[in-house]
Amino acid sequence: MDLHSTINENSSQISNNTLLTNISQTDQTEINDIKSEQKKLWRIEDSEKLYKILGWGHPYFSINSVGHVTVSPKGDLGGSLDLYELVESIKQRNIGLPLIIRFSDILEDRIERLNACFSKAIARYKYKNIYRGVFPVKCNQNSHLVEEVVKFGKPHKFGLEAGSKPELLIAIATLNTTDGLIICNGYKDREYIETAILAQRLGKIPIIVIEQVEEVQLVIEASRKLNIKPVVGIRVKLSTKGMGRWAGTTGDRAKFGLNIPEIIKVVNQLKSTGILDSLQLLHFHIGSQISSISVIKDAIREASQIYVELAQLGANMKYLDVGGGLAVDYDGSKSNFYASKNYDMQNYANDIVAEVKEACEEKNILPPILISESGRAVASHQSVLVFDVLGVSQIPKEEPPVIGKGEHLILQNLYETYQSINKDNYQEAYHDAIQFKEESISIFNFGYLSISERAKVEQLYWGCLRKIQEILKSSEYIPNDLEELEKVMASIYYINLSVFQSAPDSWAINQLFPIMPIHRLDEEPTERVILADLTCDSDGKIDRFIDLRDIKSLLELHPLQVSNKSSQYSPIQKLENSTTEIISVFEPYYLAMFLGGAYQEIMGNLHNLFGDVNVVHIKLNPSGYKIEHVVKGDTMTEVLNYVQYNSDDLVENIRCQTEQALQEEKITLKESRMLLQNYESSLSSYTYLSLSN
Repeated sequence: MDLHSTINENSSQISNNTLLTNISQTDQTEINDIKSEQKKLWRIEDSEKLYKILGWGHPYFSINSVGHVTVSPKGDLGGSLDLYELVESIKQRNIGLPLIIRFSDILEDRIERLNACFSKAIARYKYKNIYRGVFPVKCNQNSHLVEEVVKFGKPHKFGLEAGSKPELLIAIATLNTTDGLIICNGYKDREYIETAILAQRLGKIPIIVIEQVEEVQLVIEASRKLNIKPVVGIRVKLSTKGMGRWAGTTGDRAKFGLNIPEIIKVVNQLKSTGILDSLQLLHFHIGSQISSISVIKDAIREASQIYVELAQLGANMKYLDVGGGLAVDYDGSKSNFYASKNYDMQNYANDIVAEVKEACEEKNILPPILISESGRAVASHQSVLVFDVLGVSQIPKEEPPVIGKGEHLILQNLYETYQSINKDNYQEAYHDAIQFKEESISIFNFGYLSISERAKVEQLYWGCLRKIQEILKSSEYIPNDLEELEKVMASIYYINLSVFQSAPDSWAINQLFPIMPIHRLDEEPTERVILADLTCDSDGKIDRFIDLRDIKSLLELHPLQVSNKSSQYSPIQKLENSTTEIISVFEPYYLAMFLGGAYQEIMGNLHNLFGDVNVVHIKLNPSGYKIEHVVKGDTMTEVLNYVQYNSDDLVENIRCQTEQALQEEKITLKESRMLLQNYESSLSSYTYLSLSN
């Protein structure tokens, strides 16, 4: 094998027989020199373009001159952190990966931007009222985050939205803003409604949003019982439908809300009981992540007309709640693709203010206080999920064996195909290779091909595909029957993560999130990769990634580098004649998933009992940054308790079993002591892997 072949094999970590430690010092120096030359051909700008970071990351995320992702938590106001160095520093504090890093300053900046956009729109259109945003608690109920939303929102009288009774309890206890709005959505029982009405006595403004006709009577009865006049809203089912994944949840058959006849019925009920003046808010929601501004404009126009009509019917209308839907540009394309948006926050505010003003002026109605429930747009950016790569599975890249004339005919045919592949016949050779491989499996199953011969067939088959893949790299046209070849040849990177716990939307609804390395971005990423998580579920993978044109099935990543450091962990040995190999002793390679701060952290499940990950809250200060909070991820004892196992009972069961094994001389005293020590140590450990080099 020549030196360049050695470089290629070792840099991609798939050498079947040799690790980097076997390369001489002289060769290693020459390899490093060649790698350095290759590195110069790749620029930071190439990584920016590849991962679209300037599209989805502005103004918070970028790449610095050494190829590390940087975070600017205050956006355009200055101050940045090297994300790779931050992760290394956090690890030195004995906080392991995977971990979520929350940037409090980003959360504050998002709230400031949202309010600033509405203030600018109100000034521009001379709108005769104000904006009062609320944060929907369902997006992320974690206490530190909700408390920070309240703190950062206080200057703007930013409120909270509750979609359930537990969320209402959070909102009442956490919101300490004078006259703070609490929008009460979701299913309601008598206790929910009474609790909300009584919250008025604490200086808050709870607005009970009627979503079903049956709730009206509960509100009337609670009001009489408590002798407190409620503040009531109505959620309307607009004829305007949303778009994208949540389009089916809107329109006439939406889960929540009242149609126009039902609204008239509610108005009459309130009027007949003498509390029509309690009706002060109109609310609508046309779905999450609305990617097209035209849909938002249509919805606002319809809702504005309903608002002025309610005012003319005698309702004491004061508020118009436009719900959620303010989108996040996950892929940076600035289009109406479902993972993007074709407008910015200022466009959103302008269109809402302009449409409502026009409708109210036409009917000489005082325009309402505007409310939005922009959870995704507020919370998504502040959270970065960082995880490491544990190992890799790849097709073999060694040269296939030479086949002599005396060997099996199918081997001779496949070897001849391999040798003859060129740019003129590669398509025909591809189908020949597939045919010969299928024939080899058939005759192997009938006992006419040995396992050693089958191994050679597979080596030749992958050799053919590698040669064809190299030809396609320089080809302007890829035939339809070869479009899947790159995916077939892709590597699988095993990540220290549970998709079901930390990125459930990626699994459940194919939500796209930006994923990229946080370092080595001054190097060309030569591997094409699918990410596989720690769970035993075949769905525990990520194989859909952002792309400017559409969606790509592979992510460009760097070859893993074998560590020269000693480790307590041994490599996972390759099975003989296997087409894949996994090696666990690598230099740290860190990936991050961005824009996952809404929903992902609260919707995760305990598949395979992988629990919550470590969370670190970072705040900029004059000396750099401060770790404000550390929320440790679940231990194995904690997740076992979730499924009703008592750790003390488990330890006692193991102790009894080891004693019995000692009596039967099946285990030594030393082995039993080690087993118990490992068992008890594991119970107090993080549920994720800790592979330290």
